[in-house]
Amino acid sequence: MTEEYQEYQGQCTELIAVPLSLEEDIRLRAYSLYVQRGRRNGFALDDWLEAEAEILGMIRQRAEP
Repeated sequence: MTEEYQEYQGQCTELIAVPLSLEEDIRLRAYSLYVQRGRRNGFALDDWLEAEAEILGMIRQRAEP
């Protein structure tokens, strides 16, 4: 397995592959959060991170026995 790294804001981070369906789910949820806020700009990262946490949380819950 080849590890790929990218420098971001002075830190070296490992790149990981994200399934397109997961990325699309996060993107759609982030857009929904943007719309709920009244389409105010300046919160894209916040929306993405919240959407990501929600989607990944749902996936974890489904995976639990």
